Amino acid sequence: MSISKFTPDDLRCIDEAYTSLMQVAAKRCKDKTEVETVRKAFKFANQAHKNVRRRSGEPYILHPIAVAEIVVSEIGLGCKSICAALLHDVVEDTAYTVDDIRNLFGDKIATLVDGLTKIKTVLDNEDRKGEAASTESLQAENFKRILLTLNDDVRVVLIKLADRLHNCRTIEYMPEHKRDKILSETMFIFIPLAHRLGLYSVKSEMENIWLRYKEPEDYRRITERIKGNVATRDKDIDTFIAPIEQSLKEAGYKFTIKKRIKTPYSIWYKMRTKQVPFEQIYDLYAVRIIFDPTENNIQTERGQAYLIFSTVTHLYRENLTRRRDWISQPKSNGYEALHCTLMSHSGFWVEVQIRSRRMDDIAEKGIAAHWAYKNDGYISENDSEMDKWLAEVQEILLSDDVSDLELLDIIHKDLLSSEIVVFTPKGEQKAIRGGATALDFAYQIHTEIGNRAIAAKVNMKLVPLSYTLKAGDQVEIITAENARPKMDWISVLHTRYARNRVIEYFRRDFNVIAREGERIFEERVRLMGLQNSHELIRKFQDYTQLRDEDELFFRIGLGLLGPEEFKAIIDEKDLSSGERRKSTTLREDSAVQYKIAECCHPIPGDPVIGFSMSDSLVIVHKKSCPVAESLASKYGNRMVVPRWEAVQQEYPIRISLKGIDRIGLLGDISNFISQTLGINIRKLQLSTDDGLFEGFIELRVRDKRNLERMVDGLSKIDGIQDVVRTDL
Repeated sequence: MSISKFTPDDLRCIDEAYTSLMQVAAKRCKDKTEVETVRKAFKFANQAHKNVRRRSGEPYILHPIAVAEIVVSEIGLGCKSICAALLHDVVEDTAYTVDDIRNLFGDKIATLVDGLTKIKTVLDNEDRKGEAASTESLQAENFKRILLTLNDDVRVVLIKLADRLHNCRTIEYMPEHKRDKILSETMFIFIPLAHRLGLYSVKSEMENIWLRYKEPEDYRRITERIKGNVATRDKDIDTFIAPIEQSLKEAGYKFTIKKRIKTPYSIWYKMRTKQVPFEQIYDLYAVRIIFDPTENNIQTERGQAYLIFSTVTHLYRENLTRRRDWISQPKSNGYEALHCTLMSHSGFWVEVQIRSRRMDDIAEKGIAAHWAYKNDGYISENDSEMDKWLAEVQEILLSDDVSDLELLDIIHKDLLSSEIVVFTPKGEQKAIRGGATALDFAYQIHTEIGNRAIAAKVNMKLVPLSYTLKAGDQVEIITAENARPKMDWISVLHTRYARNRVIEYFRRDFNVIAREGERIFEERVRLMGLQNSHELIRKFQDYTQLRDEDELFFRIGLGLLGPEEFKAIIDEKDLSSGERRKSTTLREDSAVQYKIAECCHPIPGDPVIGFSMSDSLVIVHKKSCPVAESLASKYGNRMVVPRWEAVQQEYPIRISLKGIDRIGLLGDISNFISQTLGINIRKLQLSTDDGLFEGFIELRVRDKRNLERMVDGLSKIDGIQDVVRTDL
């Protein structure tokens, strides 16, 4: 931030932004008193930030105005939240206090501002240099503080998401290392949080900004392809919609139809995870039908959604494998809709989404709209699912046996997890986390059912307790009176609740298990080339936040800290203390050694980020690498911009191929790479099945341009249809 007197142009920009905010805020405020409170909050914030500028050079007050507009327009919050957004930086950045805010605006607005100030304080502290040893706890504490407010007042989190969204919109003015840190935090915790709270538009915009800066070439290419497809297909989509529109009008429905195309990030993510080219993204287009129900009644509304679904699916051929019913069993974030994928007469698939006006509001604005309808007496059956999730988060946050760093990973996984619906033998629906086992299900029913479980029947067939449940499974747990939990169950269980029940059961054998854990600890650290010491044990205790040494050994004895966890703790310890880790290739430039991260294998030309291990050692990751995202969320102050392009070296890569098999194909591939490009193939593996082939090539290249020439050339070989760079 900087100080310089505002110009007439600055004042005009402030006035225009404020006018725009008031136009939307006035519609959301309940009466003139609330409108005046918003005006008062603006005037106060405007005076407090007078002549203060952002890094971009624009007046600072434009930021809180923009946050307030996101809060009302895209999240749907009301007067108090709008005021808190306008005032959210006043206490941190000026001489005013929370008590000043309380005296002027009342307790609730002051409490919201106080919550936002505490979050910002920890964020700012995390950026301080020279505190490497405590950085991870500061960063994790920041997210913990954000999540604690979910139970205090979820509006603090929603305003914070609006603040983060606007910071992402203006991120171009940040230096590169700071920009990467903010975007990594955004992807690791804020985007999953927006998803979990049902804020689709906020989530999607942050994802696209992330992609634009993390993978700029991919973003540019996908965006250009989208524009080309829209220009080509726009009339075809209108032709597809016309019969639907006519049929619904004839049936007497009041509705609107919107056209939508997949976002650049969602296309990129699908291309990456499914390893398919742009041409194979079949759900590129979507049509959304939003209807007004004839009565404000949940059952009537849902019945009409199914009738519309029936009308639409009679007009076109449906892909039954892609049918989704989120009305009979809404998602845990409140999302309700019917989805079907239909073949247009022009020969391409179109996803059709059917929502009522209420469902659409909740889908776009999430928890805020959900609770607004609830307060209006329009109660959804899904209320208990959101309340249950908030209670689970609270249980994790208040747990004494979870370190802040472990908490960060637990919450990250929880936010990303999906739910499936399974059935009891009597047909009762039960929602459980995706990936859960039959044993998780047993403990969800009752602790004693879990403790005495010996097997399960899924869809009338006998399965082991380790069986991973699938959506729609009917599950029966078989128990025995003399059965008891087994220690290896901990590795089978997927839900935290069930794992905790098993841990508590084995506390009766605490001393025996702790002594075995101590023996395992000594053996593992010896095999890792380390010397057992009080200092090493203390570092494990610091990481796990277990004050009692015996409790640490107890958990090791139970298998809660296995070999992979040991390696992770040692690696985290090395990163936070600046020690060197073993492994991977080394290269040197200007007295700085660069290690290439084995998780993502970046090459020169890739967007990359580095993590400083010491004054002379940097680990280099792709910017979009999930491991790098996690590290950046914990050790943001160690992020650096690598300067390694000048050093000549070859890097390992893998290219995956698919296509139509023919005689001589293998020779053509080999000749192109070795003779035309002069590159030695390390490994080439192709398999054929019924006239089709797929496989991969492993080789070494100098940089991304070298790789792109290869991909382009391989794509032109007769028979090859897909050429994709994939992870080793």
